[in-house]
Amino acid sequence: MHVPRGRGRETRCRRRLPRPASRTNHVNAARRWRRDLDAWAIPAEILAAAEESPWIHPTVLFDVPDVIAPSPSHDRAREALGAEGSVLDIGCGGGVAAMALAPDVKRVIGIDHQSEMLTMFERNARARGLECVTIDGRWPDVERAAPIADVVTAHHVAYNVGDIVPFIVALNLHARHRVVLEMSNQHPMTDLDDAWRHFWKIERPVGPTPDDLVRVLDEMDINASLERWDGPARSMADLEEAAHFLRVRLCLPSSRESEVREYLADHPAPTKRPLATLWWTTT
Repeated sequence: MHVPRGRGRETRCRRRLPRPASRTNHVNAARRWRRDLDAWAIPAEILAAAEESPWIHPTVLFDVPDVIAPSPSHDRAREALGAEGSVLDIGCGGGVAAMALAPDVKRVIGIDHQSEMLTMFERNARARGLECVTIDGRWPDVERAAPIADVVTAHHVAYNVGDIVPFIVALNLHARHRVVLEMSNQHPMTDLDDAWRHFWKIERPVGPTPDDLVRVLDEMDINASLERWDGPARSMADLEEAAHFLRVRLCLPSSRESEVREYLADHPAPTKRPLATLWWTTT
């Protein structure tokens, strides 16, 4: 079932957790988080000359394999599933975070602002015989359309969220038992540092990191656990496709795609990436 943007087809009594007493309690860490993310903005003169938007997310990077490798993120989510067996997956993509919980999970709710991701999510849920709901939109803009679930997951979303406190508060309000976040140990654009240096002769930022997010959570009085581990890197097997994706991300003109292809041939993608799982209980 697909729920259009901003409209819910379910009405349900919503359990409300206490909100932070004062925004001043967590303003310092939250400000640092936003400041560090803002530093990743592409220089205005480079962005203005781009032939197309660099903010692309090829669906091939977000599909779900037939066999999903185990991970601390999946383990922490699975152990918190309750009688309903439900998971709310924020920024779901194809649904790795939710589908990894099958067969223990029974009901999956996916939220994403790209319709093609929701189509993939629905297809993957049907293939596993799961009850499925999708909601088109960004979190927390569409939180009122989302039901409560046993577990709320958000994999590789936090680095896209400048206003992190309302995002986390909304996660808490929808998690019956636990919230599980997965993120890379450094900003995902760090992987392109060498490419920016090679093609544009500019240096990119460093932060924020999972430790910075833990500081935000601490100042929100959320007692979160953090576990670091190595997972498989997400990459494109097809060199032509990878060169096109990187060329667009770097705001380079199409005439330079062959240069990007040569660069990739000389700089093979890593097979592993350092990751972090953050989780906390809401009961």
